[in-house]
Amino acid sequence: MGVNSNRVEDFSSHETSIRIPSTNTISPPMEIHSVCLPPKKTTLQKLKHRLSEIFFPDDPLYRFKNQQWCKKLILALQFLFPILQWGPDYNLKLFRSDIISGLTIASLAIPQGISYAKLANLPPIVGLYSSFVPPLIYSILGSSRHLGVGPVSIASLVMGSMLGEAVSYSQDPILYLELAFTATFFAGLFQASLGLLRLGFIIDFLSKATLVGFMAGAAVIVSLQQLKGLLGIVHFTSKMQFIPVMSSVFNQRDEWSWKTVVMGFSFLVFLLTTRQISMRKPKLFWVSAAAPLTSVILSTLIVFCLKSKAHGISIIGHLPKGLNPPSSNMLSFNGPFLAVAIKTGLVTGILSLTEGIAVGRTFAALKNYQVDGNKEMMAIGFMNIAGSCTSCYVTTGSFSRSAVNYNAGAQSAVSNVVMASAVLVTLLFLMPLFYYTPNVILAAIIITAVIGLIDYQAAFRLWKVDKLDFLACSCSFFGVLFISVPLGLAIAVGVSVFKILLHVTRPNTVAMGNIPGTHIYQSLNRYREALRVSSFLILAVESPIYFANSTYLQERILRWIREEEEWIEANNESTLKCIILDMTAVTAIDTSGIDMVCELRKILEKQSLQLVLANPVGSVTEKLHQSKVLESFGLNGLYLTVGEAVADISALWKAQP
Repeated sequence: MGVNSNRVEDFSSHETSIRIPSTNTISPPMEIHSVCLPPKKTTLQKLKHRLSEIFFPDDPLYRFKNQQWCKKLILALQFLFPILQWGPDYNLKLFRSDIISGLTIASLAIPQGISYAKLANLPPIVGLYSSFVPPLIYSILGSSRHLGVGPVSIASLVMGSMLGEAVSYSQDPILYLELAFTATFFAGLFQASLGLLRLGFIIDFLSKATLVGFMAGAAVIVSLQQLKGLLGIVHFTSKMQFIPVMSSVFNQRDEWSWKTVVMGFSFLVFLLTTRQISMRKPKLFWVSAAAPLTSVILSTLIVFCLKSKAHGISIIGHLPKGLNPPSSNMLSFNGPFLAVAIKTGLVTGILSLTEGIAVGRTFAALKNYQVDGNKEMMAIGFMNIAGSCTSCYVTTGSFSRSAVNYNAGAQSAVSNVVMASAVLVTLLFLMPLFYYTPNVILAAIIITAVIGLIDYQAAFRLWKVDKLDFLACSCSFFGVLFISVPLGLAIAVGVSVFKILLHVTRPNTVAMGNIPGTHIYQSLNRYREALRVSSFLILAVESPIYFANSTYLQERILRWIREEEEWIEANNESTLKCIILDMTAVTAIDTSGIDMVCELRKILEKQSLQLVLANPVGSVTEKLHQSKVLESFGLNGLYLTVGEAVADISALWKAQP
């Protein structure tokens, strides 16, 4: 095949167009341009470019170009340890802001840490351990200035639910603790691997719609589980489904404690009120931030002063003083429960990673700086690996702590260091003060924290904008509520993947018409002023053409042609002669797609119809050229635009006798 046949040019060719006069009445005469092939590349060059686009879309090494080796070393250290990038410019003024924000989030992190550990069926002290070591690691490796690190409700719930199905935390607490630390290790390993291998796009399968439904369902289940603490029930189900939980609540009515109910709902109303105040007046953020610790202090004082009359109220009891004990000896990499630990680690790792990166990017956008997703994956992963060896369970960036951190005026990750220092003081000196803290206050704190995860406005927007997204959201919500937390998440991901497959296998095709007086061609359905072009059927394919959709596209195009011929016959219009495929949106094509195009051309040729391709992108043009398919299309089978195709072919028809 000659290089310039079909009006196809090599990129290196100096000729830019072939001028063919047009007598088309639809639009003024135009010049007919050539369709250029992309620059020639070897297979290795193409592979390198493709891998670069997949794994390095942000070109992370651009800073290293044209630098001396010593400068490259400094840049490499700054890349691995972001603290070296902003640390030299840190000053006392910034430190003052970070002290205030760090102490503020510490007042929230201490009661939340204890509460979330209980949610994961772990000893309360583990929640405080998890608010000490991970924030220190993140302050060195993380790239967000406002992320408040620590345990979060969703990961705690999932860990407690998944591990609880395999091991009873009350009957075998040591084994349960070993599995929790092992799951944390695998969560960190998975997260760090995604960052190192730049595979962060995997977490994109958890779509916004999926997360909205999942978090709402989890929030409902968490809140219902806290009825155990709010009502003072001793014998309560360990299951995480709606029906068993509600059955347990009403079957154990004889265990309800009126003292616990009065204290629990009083403090719950107090916490929800402070939350509303801070939501309506953001400048009063400190009201909701200080409310959990205030509730813990007040409830502890009440129980302590009335301990002779408060027999019905359960308390936390003894909490050991001291720093995090090493737990590397408790990591278990063999035995019958290893698969459970790995599965729990993967699920909690994905969820915590998704939440942490989303929160970090949210506050970075407010302050107009960038958060590197892959760096965040490595930072969160390494802090969880370190945490698993220091008696911590899965941690990530918490939205509530980060929001308080942002509103308190945090300037850098030093606020996490200040928070960890406050937790350290608590671990060393203040643990005996929590002895009389009632469990009911922890339940109230958890309910207040998770109730904000129910985003009904987002669900309403999904219903208005995309019904399939709303279906994914609903499946996630009801799956978590009535089946189980991990299966609910799996169902939602399955619906999201089904949606992707639906878009790939059943792509959209559009019949196009001309906007009078212009060379613009748009959808006949969208634009009332668009007119059919006599003897032409112009179709736009709005997706890549792959093996998965090539058969469907062929059948759909033939149906378009049949319907167009029926319309022509009903309206006594000119006979259909030419079908133009606008391939502007066809970003890729494989061999099955090429075969489909070739087969379609043969079918139409038998019906005395001409098939024309308009504006194929570079890679598609190259594959059609290499497969020799363009030879069968002839000189008038490939055009740069739909307008040029219509003008040129119309002119040729008029020139014929």
